[in-house]
Amino acid sequence: MTKSRIEFLNVVALTVDLPEYNLYRGQVGTVAELLAGGAAFEVEFSDRNGRTYESVGLRPEQIMVLHFEPASPDSVRPMVTA
Repeated sequence: MTKSRIEFLNVVALTVDLPEYNLYRGQVGTVAELLAGGAAFEVEFSDRNGRTYESVGLRPEQIMVLHFEPASPDSVRPMVTA
């Protein structure tokens, strides 16, 4: 699998725990700003009502881009039914 380039407004998940911010691996946020020419990112974490509860600068190795569709049409396997 190729590594995704992190871009503005990407939905991302933490890959590490950040207890000092009360954030833990797997929590989902949105890239709100590119920092240091793309070497870091401001990520906002919001509740179900859209209220931001934390905004923190993170390095690329601390987050991963989430994908909601297959990477390419060829990667979709046929569905098997029993």
